[in-house]
Amino acid sequence: MNKIEKRQVDILFDKYGESHQNAANEVIHWICVPLIVFSLLGLVWMIPFPHISFLGKYNSFLNWGSFLIAFSVYYYYTLSPILSYLMIGVIGIMAFFIVRLEYWQAAGGPEVWLVCVVIFVLAWIGQFIGHKIEGKKPSFLDDVKFLLIGPIWLLHFLCKKIGLPY
Repeated sequence: MNKIEKRQVDILFDKYGESHQNAANEVIHWICVPLIVFSLLGLVWMIPFPHISFLGKYNSFLNWGSFLIAFSVYYYYTLSPILSYLMIGVIGIMAFFIVRLEYWQAAGGPEVWLVCVVIFVLAWIGQFIGHKIEGKKPSFLDDVKFLLIGPIWLLHFLCKKIGLPY
């Protein structure tokens, strides 16, 4: 009988899941992981990007966040094409709200980077509270790639729930 090898993505999910067994910690992660991703994308998005003249009026569509998105989606694609496609949708929604924050800033609201820093700090406080409840240190302290795994770890549960193979 042939033994089926586990895919790399499943190995990573198993390892990530080891420190996410407590129900309260899982709920906190469902709230805080998307907020961390959103705020990190917003912070990187706000780093000034050089003007590239040949892009013309489309220059504003390219920023450092574009590179973060490309890198992340490529990494996700190497693990699971389906999860990478789902992340493109999630990132698209996040990008929409980052642009809304830019409009709010232009209308006299707070600076986008400041909103993102506040969200980032509060979400990480939530994460550490969750891990205190769990009684285990966060996975990323062992391996930084687990910072990238959190969002697709959540998505894989949605895939399982609706019966979508990932």
